[in-house]
Amino acid sequence: MTAGRKWLVLAGAMGALLSPTAARAAPEHAAVRQAMDEAVERGVPGVTAQVRDAHGRWDGTAGVADITTGRPRGADERYRIGSITKSFVATVMLQLEAEGKLGLDDTVERWLPGAVRGHGHDGRRVTLRQLLDHTSGIRNYLEDPVVQKRLTTKEFLDHRYETWPRERLLAAALNGPPDFAPGTGWHYSNTNYLLAGLVVERATGHPYAEEIDRRIIKRLGLRSTSLPGTDSRLPGPGARAYTRFGGGAGDTMYDITEFNPSWAGAAGEMISTSADLNRFITALLGGELLPPRQLKEMKTTVSAENEFPGERHGPGLIRKRLSCGTVVWGHDGGLHGSLSQVAATEDGRHSIAFNFNTDRAGDVGAVLDAEFCGRR
Repeated sequence: MTAGRKWLVLAGAMGALLSPTAARAAPEHAAVRQAMDEAVERGVPGVTAQVRDAHGRWDGTAGVADITTGRPRGADERYRIGSITKSFVATVMLQLEAEGKLGLDDTVERWLPGAVRGHGHDGRRVTLRQLLDHTSGIRNYLEDPVVQKRLTTKEFLDHRYETWPRERLLAAALNGPPDFAPGTGWHYSNTNYLLAGLVVERATGHPYAEEIDRRIIKRLGLRSTSLPGTDSRLPGPGARAYTRFGGGAGDTMYDITEFNPSWAGAAGEMISTSADLNRFITALLGGELLPPRQLKEMKTTVSAENEFPGERHGPGLIRKRLSCGTVVWGHDGGLHGSLSQVAATEDGRHSIAFNFNTDRAGDVGAVLDAEFCGRR
């Protein structure tokens, strides 16, 4: 389950909660429909997905949006996309590089003087490229014991509407040693994108959310995509989102739909839909958002095998080899009550985007594998 890297320590598959509501599909999507139904049988309340390929567009759902009312999931629902946000942030950074406003080999110190210091961290030795491909060695703020306890245990329920200043998160990250010297290893760190968001703001003079909105959301007409900032609400239409803090099938299921996503920020705050995510990944890989040189940089990857077999990471983009040998490009995202994925073939002509409305059950990778490889 690749999305578990993002925010929470995810549990394994759980017992069935509800009978699946089978998505109707053309024969070419029978495998992904079955994988969605299996996810519901194993504890995911509901799944919503959209596929775009040579046959056109297919929208599928399984399970429910609300376990209390039994309302089924809908094809046009908004959901929290977690770390897929990183693909948007990296795209803006590469657009700025194309415009000559920054360089990926610039140091963090150049843009954020004195911001990365302490316990062996040194922004003078870290480049913007290393932030974007997770080779910086900068400690993940989610691995700080205090932050982790506040966000990943039931303690979160008492603080779900709390605003997390970026300075607080950065201080938590720098309150321990780096994972390795810059450029000598690979480790997924949300702190990298917290810093990337700050660099975008320094380079443009505008909040990173405004730059994403202007450069990507409005440009592509992503009408259901937003950056909520400190707003705890999930705009409709949308499913309820559920978590179990203990992770086990016998643990209480909490409705966690509303919370202040400021702790995710540029590393994972965004809200979108499957249709918008498919439009984004198709435009990105098709060259609509970046010149050829910058798109090539985005697809210049480093191995993440030490943590995620079959994966290589570039600036904001993951290259994943599936069980059948097919290679797809995209990103996944997980945070409270939500697991999401967008992926496409390298030319962008075959893509899928989907969401589970829980972070504590199901196998995102199985749905991805089913769409591009068929039944195993």
